[in-house]
Parts: sequence; structure tokens; C-alpha cells
Amino acid sequence: MNLLETLALAVALGCDAFAVGLAVGGRFGGPRQIFRLSFHFGLFQFLMPLIGWGLGAGLATVAARWAPWIAAAVLVFIGGKMAWEALAAPEERTHGLDPTKGWSLIALSLATSIDALGVGLSLGMVGQNVLGAAVIIGIVAAGMTLIAMKLAGLMSARLGQRMGLVGGVILIAIAVKLVAF
Repeated sequence: MNLLETLALAVALGCDAFAVGLAVGGRFGGPRQIFRLSFHFGLFQFLMPLIGWGLGAGLATVAARWAPWIAAAVLVFIGGKMAWEALAAPEERTHGLDPTKGWSLIALSLATSIDALGVGLSLGMVGQNVLGAAVIIGIVAAGMTLIAMKLAGLMSARLGQRMGLVGGVILIAIAVKLVAF
């Protein structure tokens, strides 16, 4: 696989990270939050192809069967909470769960990098350089997340509280995509 093909693969894998960056960045777009989400999404996108390659066909197939359902449940929970808070009356709103911290960060990182697990398995089976591809995939995912969060910050200035609703709907849509396709 040449560099252009690897970059195209990396962009395709980074689309979920970009969408989640848009969803989260409007409400949680401070410099530390942007760094945490971009770093972790890039790290997980780097690690998952290596894990897929290392697990081999048997375990990767089992993991790939259940992981989308778990990731979808997490995305629906976080997306639902964001949408609920956006629609709630101002006095009912909490500051909400910061998805760039703790288990939410880990869950989102896993959810956005599940596809890369299968890619690592596939690349390994056809004798491609999995490590080189993983590095490019991780860097591209981190960059796409950073760009998405910056864009979301600009959009939230216009959309205000509705950005939480938009973000929640995006996360739920990604969850549906994970289990339906």
C-alpha cells in the first residue's frame, strides 16, 4: 500500500473521530479538552490496528462482533445526555459529564477506533506494514479531531445551547451506524 492509499485509509478511519470532535467540541472545546480528545483518539487509532494485527483472525473476529454494540451503547448514553441537557430548562441543566475525561474519554476513544481493529487484522493478513500504517492513521485521526473541535467551537458561537443537541444527535447517529452497517 503506497502513501496515498494509506492516507486515504487514515482519513476514512478518522471520520468517526471527526464527527465526535464536532459533537463534543461545541460544548467542551477548551485547550485541555481539545488536547485530551485529539491525543487519545490519535493514540487509540494508532493502537487498534496493532492490536488487530496482534490478535489474529480468531480473537479479532470475536472482539469485532461485540465491540460495536458496546461502543454504540456508550455513544447513545453520552449523546442522549448531551441532547437532554440542551433541551432542558436552564435551571435543570447541570454542567454535565465532560466526555474528555475518565471513562467517557476511554469509551469514546474505543468507539471511534473499532474499525481500525479490523484494518490491522486485514493489513497483517496481506503482509502490509501495519506499524507504518498505524502511525499515519493515529496522526491523521488526532489532526481530524483537533480540526473538528476547533470548527465546533466556532459553530457553537452561533448555535449556542443548540450545539449540545446537534452534538448529541451526531453521537447517536454514529451509534446507529456502528450497529447497522
